[in-house]
Amino acid sequence: MLELFNHALRLKADPSRVVVRPFHIAWQSDGTGPSRSERLVREVLDMSPGEARQQLEIVLKDFEARHWQTRRVFMTRYDEIETMLGLNGSEIGDEKRQLIGAYFCHEYSYAAAALMNPSAVPHYDQSGMPKGSLRILMSLRAVGEGHISSVAFREGIITAKNELTLAPEPPFATAADSHEDEDHIPEGPVTVYRHRDSTLSGTVIFPITRAQSNGLEDLRICHFFHDDGSEEWIGTYTAYNGSQIQSELLMTNDWREFRLVPMTGSAARNKGMALFPRKVGGKYMMLGRQDGENIFLHSSDTITHWEGGEKLLTPEYPWELVQMGNCGPPIETSEGWLVLTHGVGAMRKYSIGAALLDLDDPSKVIGRTKEPILAAADQDREGYVPNVVYTCGAIRHGEKLFIPYGVADSSVAFAFVPIKSLLDQMR
Repeated sequence: MLELFNHALRLKADPSRVVVRPFHIAWQSDGTGPSRSERLVREVLDMSPGEARQQLEIVLKDFEARHWQTRRVFMTRYDEIETMLGLNGSEIGDEKRQLIGAYFCHEYSYAAAALMNPSAVPHYDQSGMPKGSLRILMSLRAVGEGHISSVAFREGIITAKNELTLAPEPPFATAADSHEDEDHIPEGPVTVYRHRDSTLSGTVIFPITRAQSNGLEDLRICHFFHDDGSEEWIGTYTAYNGSQIQSELLMTNDWREFRLVPMTGSAARNKGMALFPRKVGGKYMMLGRQDGENIFLHSSDTITHWEGGEKLLTPEYPWELVQMGNCGPPIETSEGWLVLTHGVGAMRKYSIGAALLDLDDPSKVIGRTKEPILAAADQDREGYVPNVVYTCGAIRHGEKLFIPYGVADSSVAFAFVPIKSLLDQMR
């Protein structure tokens, strides 16, 4: 019998978590008069100083307490508008500049619809941790207005006694900044930066490029160790533009600067890829689901280019007959690479299982669970998409596995599983 402890904590969608985002208004004129943007700016410039001050005070009364450094945000947005419209800021007072900036901003509730599909890694800062405790860092898929997915983070601590404590969210959330003009969407690799005053638990990474325009989905983070001994945190995610998907990499050395890098090759045109946390046999290794049904194993000399792949695991048991996929990066143990899998059965019910791969040759499957270790049941069934449990990555802590998992595409739950008990299910 598999031992499993479900923690009582649940994370749920929260419409009160908001950030300030650029509000995009048509820049171009139709040739018959000024554009909407030009007309709007002119309306503000024509206000008397007293009227502009009064209107700005109304805006600040509504929003200043809800956001970090609201006036500075408005001024930054004004600077962008000034460049686009060719304004002369030296002739415009601070209050009118702030008010213009406010008209070109809006409040976005990034997790109003759902919070789901977490992945977890050991935190980069383990200082001050008591024996038996581990500071962790989780990514979460947050879904807001327009069903657009972004990446949010939470920090916390787990203990050997199945205890979980999350660091409180700061009162203000901030969007990572690309330092790019958000009204001219960039292509290809882009770098975003965490606000210097923001914690990770208060940071959100939004779509930036055209390929990402409808969402950054299901980030699978791993703590990657390079051959030269250097460390990096690398996550795979799905970029979605509303009609097409592609796999991309999030890469960071310090959790302040994040590089978002598209992957190339035939394998990267699919979702659900998961990177091994080190090279195996001199090659980068990746799990994927190239046909939407089976789990594939890929190898590459270049971390950004992935082709082909060989079929590794196929649906075998009733709870996974519809399709299989990975549930995050493989976890290294003395017994082999421990891979969490998801399976879809009758009535599109999702379950989580596991497989064990050979350490030196991951194409060799040592064992797999015949029964799920987690399945949608009771309180885990209800939500935006019922009968789904799903994780994008677990953590090994001592002799246990800590599994954060999404419930019904709506909320996030947590479980602890002894690794020995899990491996025994595969023998």
